[in-house]
Amino acid sequence: MLISDVTSMTSRRMLAPRAAYALAALIVGLALFASGVPSALYGIYRELWGFSALVLTLVYAIYAFGVLTTLILAGRLSDDVGRRPVLVVALGVLMGSTALFIAADSVVWLFVARAIQGLATGAILSAGSAALLDLHPRRDPVSVSLANGVASAGGLGLGVLVSAALVELAPAPRVLPFVLLVALFAIALVGASRLPEPVLTRSRPRLTPQRPKVPAAIRGPFMLAALGAISSWSIAGLFLSLGPQLSAQLFHTTNHLVAGVGVFVLSASAAVAQLVFGRTSPRAGATGGSLALSTGMVLLVIATRAGLVIIDQIGGAVRHQHPIARHQHRPVHGD
Repeated sequence: MLISDVTSMTSRRMLAPRAAYALAALIVGLALFASGVPSALYGIYRELWGFSALVLTLVYAIYAFGVLTTLILAGRLSDDVGRRPVLVVALGVLMGSTALFIAADSVVWLFVARAIQGLATGAILSAGSAALLDLHPRRDPVSVSLANGVASAGGLGLGVLVSAALVELAPAPRVLPFVLLVALFAIALVGASRLPEPVLTRSRPRLTPQRPKVPAAIRGPFMLAALGAISSWSIAGLFLSLGPQLSAQLFHTTNHLVAGVGVFVLSASAAVAQLVFGRTSPRAGATGGSLALSTGMVLLVIATRAGLVIIDQIGGAVRHQHPIARHQHRPVHGD
């Protein structure tokens, strides 16, 4: 059955506005949840296929490049064809990438699966954030940004934690986490087909590169904010790719659940920070967040050098108390 058929069949049973808004946030969170699931398995993959830490970092990096590619080439696609079709198709593609993880028998499969996962996640982040703004009763960008940021950070942390728990406590560790993902995607797909469609005027889809534009009057503050966001997420990427192994070394354990706690603390503290500091001024958020970022990194270095597990966990939490993270989840909306 075609996706358009599913959409037309459910067009008379659209979700209520509040339910639709919550579902859009959950879909964004689920996409980030999926991106965190492989983190708990990278150690197993390395043992099976014997690749280096550099290759592991590249596996994670190709996901980020996939997200960026979609945002640049198709960030406005949902403005042309609608939010709901983009979300439905992207969820279907994520299901396909999850099947590739299940079938993976070499590191090449990981690269392909992560690349496709990144492309689909970029589409969900773009269409999902735009849908959140459309569905918010007051179209308040601050509230939408907060919901988007908390869903993203929370989903990412839960993805790592749930995956680590399944890897450690359940059978078939290379399969069961992804089976769970497929089930969640199937549920989300049904829900997404019932989202109200705020884009009423359709046009021919355009897959052309978009150059980010920043008004000259705010380029200085924007560059400072961008540096904070880049540094924060660069370190987050390091944690997501190598964090479980680092935690395992510091804890002197092979327990995947324990190793995944450090990554969860990072993401969970990011979600809490946005809830607590979500409405502070940008200047205060940037200043306080940068200080917390630096402090957390110093504590991380001390923990790594001295092998102090407690400092490692505190450092991960303090380091990601970065209120500026909420600004990078502003809805992506075409002109």
